Amino acid sequence: MAEGQKNQNQISIELSEEIAEGEYANLAMIAHSSGEFVIDFIRLMPGLPKAKVKSRIVITPEHAKRLLAALADNIQKFEDSFGEIKPVNEAPSFPMNFGGTVGEA
Repeated sequence: MAEGQKNQNQISIELSEEIAEGEYANLAMIAHSSGEFVIDFIRLMPGLPKAKVKSRIVITPEHAKRLLAALADNIQKFEDSFGEIKPVNEAPSFPMNFGGTVGEA
């Protein structure tokens, strides 16, 4: 295969410093319509009645299914390396207080 043909099949992905830092989320809410899935990544903080959506991702149903498969594959690889991820048995209450005391300032 010629070098020019090889480069045509590659995608260059740019990752800015701001995005590379990531955004912590401990809750995801998912909604869908016939044409898209909307995933809101949310950060809940202990003792606070409000939670903030940190990122919203909108994808097609086909991309959602590929994401599901990619997550399943990566979870399996993680568990093969680090052991089974134990699911939490009870659903979180809102607002979450993480079982600790609420501080006062």
